[in-house]
Amino acid sequence: MISNSSKYAIKAVLFLAVHSSEENKIMVKDIAEPINVPQPYIAKLLQELAKRKLISSTRGPKGGFYLSEADVNRNIMEIVHVIDGEKKLNACFLSLEHCNEKNPCPVHHLINASRATMMKNLKGKLIKDLVLDVKNGKGKLPL
Repeated sequence: MISNSSKYAIKAVLFLAVHSSEENKIMVKDIAEPINVPQPYIAKLLQELAKRKLISSTRGPKGGFYLSEADVNRNIMEIVHVIDGEKKLNACFLSLEHCNEKNPCPVHHLINASRATMMKNLKGKLIKDLVLDVKNGKGKLPL
C-alpha cells in the first residue's frame, strides 16, 4: 500500500507547509527531530521531492526547504507516487510476484477496493487542505 518512506515524506511536507516560506527556509536537521525521522533518511526523501519539483529548495548558507504557493496546491498522492512509484502502489498485499485481476492472491479483491478508495482520497486532498485541517483541529499532528 503506502510505504513508511511515503508516510515520513508526507509528515515532512506538512511540517514544511506549517513552518516554512520562501523567506523562512528550513534545514533538514530542523525537520528530522520534530517528525521523529532520522536526519539522513528525511534528507534523502526531501531531496527526491525537490528534484521532482514537489517542494522547493535553495542551496547555500541561507538555504533549506520550503513550500511555495504552487507546492501547497499539490495533492498528497503526488508525494506518494514520487516516493513509492507506481509499481509499489499496485504491488500485491501479500508480496506475491504474479498477483493481478486474472491471477489474484487470496486477499486481492479485499484489498483492491480499499486501495482504490485510498488512492482516490489522496488524489483529492491538497497539501494546503491537510494543513487547514490541522490548524482547525480536524487533524492532529505533533509539529
